[in-house]
Amino acid sequence: MELMMKAVMLFLLLNQVVQARISQHPCDFPAIFNFGDSNSDTGGLSAAFGQAGPPHGESFFHGPAGRFCDGRLVIDFIAQSFGLPYLSAYLDALGSNFTHGANFATAGSTIRPQNTTLAQSGFSPFSLNVQWYQFNDFHRRVRTFLTQKDDPVFKKLMPKVEDFSRALYTFDIGQNDLTAGLFQNLTVEEVRASVPDIVGQFKTVVKDIYNQGGRSFWIHNTGPFGCLPYVMDRQLVTAGQVDKFGCVGPFNDLAQFFNHRLKQTIDQLREDLPKASLTYVDVYTVKHALITQATRHGFEHPLRACCGHGGKYNFNMHIGCGGKVKVKGKDVLVGKACDDPTVMINWDGVHYTQAANKWIFDHIVNGSFSDPPIPIGLACHRQY
Repeated sequence: MELMMKAVMLFLLLNQVVQARISQHPCDFPAIFNFGDSNSDTGGLSAAFGQAGPPHGESFFHGPAGRFCDGRLVIDFIAQSFGLPYLSAYLDALGSNFTHGANFATAGSTIRPQNTTLAQSGFSPFSLNVQWYQFNDFHRRVRTFLTQKDDPVFKKLMPKVEDFSRALYTFDIGQNDLTAGLFQNLTVEEVRASVPDIVGQFKTVVKDIYNQGGRSFWIHNTGPFGCLPYVMDRQLVTAGQVDKFGCVGPFNDLAQFFNHRLKQTIDQLREDLPKASLTYVDVYTVKHALITQATRHGFEHPLRACCGHGGKYNFNMHIGCGGKVKVKGKDVLVGKACDDPTVMINWDGVHYTQAANKWIFDHIVNGSFSDPPIPIGLACHRQY
């Protein structure tokens, strides 16, 4: 026992030494390349299928800004923390600047390709493998332009070739794979059975990016979607499935199962990719704490949408935020229905408010919910 205690103390001492040395060398990420769904989409789906209209963006951008939110997303706060501009969407042809990275995320994206159109299911055709194709082409064309073209305009709008290996690669995707199955009337067990294939396809994309030179990966797990109005409002939930917080317990259990398999996949990637630094970020725990302890953290009505129309959750799947309803024969915009978005967690029944996104960012940025437990500013260092 004494020998084991000495070994533990030696390990802790060595770990402190390593942490101290690492903290003296923060990562200088010159760019961010993001992959994901609506939780980190800064304009991709809007560029492809039409702008997310008012009142989206009103709390910060004072108008629509490609985000399904009243303001900024977690990825915006991540970029800001490194002194980088907000990421331009890869699909946005106007006003984009890719000097410090690009955003390939689109709202409704899944890891696995869906066999439905956006109009049929609401899920994006830009699944993770498509986002990888786009990144691969972007990387190739940047190298071509910077080495073969003498065009100062293009060069001012592109990252440097060496920035691809020095960049931070962020991921926030997977929730839509789970809800897609449930919305197709699959049982929770049937969706669970698909998870190994889903995380397997995620693993393939990370390996492909590594083979392109990517080294630093910051990977969010999926949140407690069983607490979101767009899930709870559907005819998928029975009374016995609702937990003491008002959320759908089996759906959150499904999210946790996905997260467990995702973490296992990242552990395997650490063995497969010897030069990579992979950080697994438990945003599920952070979001669940925010929703279930809303009052304690200064928020109200955690299960209600701020911008919505009618019902228990102020959500109507047929008339979303920014849609129009008939009032006395006139079309009226479904605008902000809450008095103060800064105390609301859910924006439109699906996505979080800017205030909630900032709260989430503040709790993950220092590494408290990461494996390994390092802050995002040190995410280029391997610790395993």
